[in-house]
Amino acid sequence: MSESVSEPVSEAGTVPEAAPPYDPAAPAHDPAAPAPLNVPRTPTGNAEVDAQLDRLADADHLATDGHLEVYEDVHRGLRDALTALDARPGPSAPAPSYQHRS
Repeated sequence: MSESVSEPVSEAGTVPEAAPPYDPAAPAHDPAAPAPLNVPRTPTGNAEVDAQLDRLADADHLATDGHLEVYEDVHRGLRDALTALDARPGPSAPAPSYQHRS
């Protein structure tokens, strides 16, 4: 009697492909390699803020250990833009409509 060895069959009824043999010359997958996130950035209409948001795209071309510098720079720029809004003179307070007597 001859024994036959059957190959495993998937639920779809097909025989799964074997993994390719190890090739030391093949480039290794580097999970830390730069990979663009392609996150859409919607303009805000404020030139300072939009410039900082555009700066985030710089992180797409850096390894993950370089992201922190970009994020801190953008955070600093956004904080400065918000601070500048608070420093701008606004309308003066209206004069009181009554006399305060002491």
